[in-house]
Amino acid sequence: MEKKENLGTKILRALGFFKMSDYEKSFHRDANVRSTVYMASIIIVLETWMIVRYLNKYIFSGKYEFTFESFFTYTKSYWMLLTMGIIMLVYSLLYLGDKIRRSKKLSLFLTLIFTGICMYFGWTVSANDYSKGKMILCFLTMVLYAACLLIWRPYISFLMLWAIGNAYIIYLDKFVPLKDGTLGMNEGDKINFATFYISMITVVISIYHQRHSEAVKSEKLVIASVTDELTGIPNVKGFTDKAFEQLKTINKENLVYLFINIENFKLYNDSLGFMKGNELLINLSKEISEQFKGDSYARLSNDHFTILTDKPDYLDRINKLQEAIGKDTPDELYLTLKVGAYRPKGELEDPRLEIDRARYACTTIGHQADKFYAEYDEKMAEDFKLRNYIINNVDKAVREGYIKVYYQPVVWSEDKKLCGCEALARWIDPKYGFLSPGVFIPVLEESRQIDKLDLCIYETVCRDLRERLDKGEKIFPVSLNFSRLDFELMDAIGELERLVEKYGIPREYLHVEITESALTDDTIGLKKSMDILHEKGYSLWLDDFGSGYSSLNVLKDFNFDVLKIDMVFLKNFGDPDYEENTENTKKIICTVIDLADNLGMKTLTEGVENDACVEFLSMVGCDRLQGYYYSKPVPIDDIYKMISEGKFEISDVIE
Repeated sequence: MEKKENLGTKILRALGFFKMSDYEKSFHRDANVRSTVYMASIIIVLETWMIVRYLNKYIFSGKYEFTFESFFTYTKSYWMLLTMGIIMLVYSLLYLGDKIRRSKKLSLFLTLIFTGICMYFGWTVSANDYSKGKMILCFLTMVLYAACLLIWRPYISFLMLWAIGNAYIIYLDKFVPLKDGTLGMNEGDKINFATFYISMITVVISIYHQRHSEAVKSEKLVIASVTDELTGIPNVKGFTDKAFEQLKTINKENLVYLFINIENFKLYNDSLGFMKGNELLINLSKEISEQFKGDSYARLSNDHFTILTDKPDYLDRINKLQEAIGKDTPDELYLTLKVGAYRPKGELEDPRLEIDRARYACTTIGHQADKFYAEYDEKMAEDFKLRNYIINNVDKAVREGYIKVYYQPVVWSEDKKLCGCEALARWIDPKYGFLSPGVFIPVLEESRQIDKLDLCIYETVCRDLRERLDKGEKIFPVSLNFSRLDFELMDAIGELERLVEKYGIPREYLHVEITESALTDDTIGLKKSMDILHEKGYSLWLDDFGSGYSSLNVLKDFNFDVLKIDMVFLKNFGDPDYEENTENTKKIICTVIDLADNLGMKTLTEGVENDACVEFLSMVGCDRLQGYYYSKPVPIDDIYKMISEGKFEISDVIE
């Protein structure tokens, strides 16, 4: 709750007796410079007009003989004010356009000079007018300019206006005679003059506080834009802004960027709730602020933090952070920090790029329990370079045809006829050559661009099948891999339907494979999509069953036509050195096949590489077989070459 101010404090605040932040001071200074643009522009126009008016009235009319001496004698005050106006206009525009260094002292000096010249001009011109019985409007106008356009703290404006006003009244009273030779202002003029000053002071105070209110609001918005809302420490923008400043003075030899990830934070949140999770993030942020005082740091997102430091003992400080998060963590919940580090070499770059390198180093740790720290090295640099190349060139790869579809045969276990192929992506790059799917697919998934690759594969498959149909050749079903991200990043069903219509491919020739791990999130949305695919006539396959994510809930909640048993089960199958392993594998696969049969699903086993695998799977009733025993993934022309050579015969059974 804000503390209430007493009357005396309110009066002092109204007069401007309060401490301002550097931002608020800068805001007021910039506002005065902006006002100077208008003030200088008006003065330039007016003084130019006055000079032209003088020339027209006294010179061009022919009434007087023109001499430079008389011309400059009578217009020197105009020229002085015009010159200063031009100087102030140029300076203000350069200042606001960041074309020159914003100097507080220079701004104040020029402003005071400009104000003084305006006062002098108004003083002399109005004194001359007053002596002729005219009003002192020029002086009042200059005072109005100085007071209302160039705003100082109220007490300064009050003192300045009071001093100037009283000095001018005394000057007129004592030194400027009227037409009749008498000295002194009459009481009516003095009252009007005082009323004008009181009104102007009121306006000045009002303008000042309105402007200051805007400064406070603006500063809050600026702070909010660079501050993490939850923890109160800087966000990535705040980090970047401070890092650029820190890099000017930091010890380059010890310079290191740190990326911090809280391992198992999701489990912590799920177990204790988001309130406790937020509390943990806040406490960790406070500890980072203490351990890395003076350095740049930020909460990037979720449970990710970054630090820029030149402290040689930064690892000891990281251990202090580890101790901090472990204080209130229950024993059954294991929380630890994973830290990636990057030491810049050569010319310093944008901090956001440097953070990415530290982040990449952190990702290489994975879930290794015995390792918490990894430093970016040359091997990582090459991998990181390739990662960025993939991210930045996937569109070009699709457009230029670097993405190829390779087909791996699938056969019926009973008659060994070709019952289909799985479409697999291959990237053959002009710069890097053959890129492994194990390299580019995770990168595209992480960067949320996997839909571009998959859509390219779907269209290539449909086009390949269409070309074979147009040649009058027999085609076989092809299974297409769909990931969870495909359903998030694009209208997966709509795109598949569009391609089916475009190329005229019967739906029974396109099988939809969904990786089991994709079904762990958003089960409601995915189930709805899968039901639609079923209704439209597509066969649905559950891919990679048993790869480490298996849950019987998947089989309970989703309706699949084919269950694909992951190749991990057949690793070392039939090898005498792994006889016990083989026996366990047989029991598991038999159980899975029986389970699938009871649920009305066909089965397919991947990773078939030898006769022992073929004999066992055929004997226990696995429906389909896939693996290097029959063929590695190859271009479609090679598939049809093997068909023509008699190695494969396309089955008439389409399921």
